[in-house]
Amino acid sequence: MTRNGPDDATRKGTSDVEAIEGLLAYAETARSRWGGAALGSANEAIARSRVLVKEAPGEVTTALLARCLRTAAGLLLRRGRATDALPLATEAVALTREMSGAPLVVSLHCLATALEALHRYSEAAMTLAEADAIPPPD
Repeated sequence: MTRNGPDDATRKGTSDVEAIEGLLAYAETARSRWGGAALGSANEAIARSRVLVKEAPGEVTTALLARCLRTAAGLLLRRGRATDALPLATEAVALTREMSGAPLVVSLHCLATALEALHRYSEAAMTLAEADAIPPPD
């Protein structure tokens, strides 16, 4: 599916996961002048992911929700809204703790970035230390 805009997620025949992926792709690539649209797309991806996790709980859907949360947190951080990004990054870490590995490392780095933006440097350092302690995959 070619991803040209957020409306691609509503095309007939698009699966839930494809729709969420399309929304995330748009949010991650939207130009800065479309910042509101990118954040709206990320928020819609979060909402759809939450529904998907309730309907089909599992590692794949949980990882997708965590990715949506990290994407929205990153967009908020780029706009100087660290206070709004912090709960999203915290939730992403909570979701990926059971998975461990790369998803947790990426989530921890997102959380550390939010903490640094809020001048909570010791917490950010502890978060990065936790990420560094996670062994790489075999």
